[in-house]
Amino acid sequence: MAIDAEYIKTIRKRSKKSKVYTQYQMMGLLLADILEDQAHKSLYIKLAKEHNEQKLLELAKSISQNKNVKNRGAYFMRMLTMKKK
Repeated sequence: MAIDAEYIKTIRKRSKKSKVYTQYQMMGLLLADILEDQAHKSLYIKLAKEHNEQKLLELAKSISQNKNVKNRGAYFMRMLTMKKK
């Protein structure tokens, strides 16, 4: 069964396109960009779905401006859990 080379190229192009369908997906990806933590973007999408997006964005921006924080993603999660309590 031979697969056409053009078809393979089309599939590769299609896989590179963004597939953001909802607002919370976009917000989660934005949070991952702000925190420079692309490895955990699915976590940020889930958080954006479950929490107030505006508060998450404010927290992420304040953390990104702090130059003393080395691991922004971990610090973000720590601050998020502390705010819940």
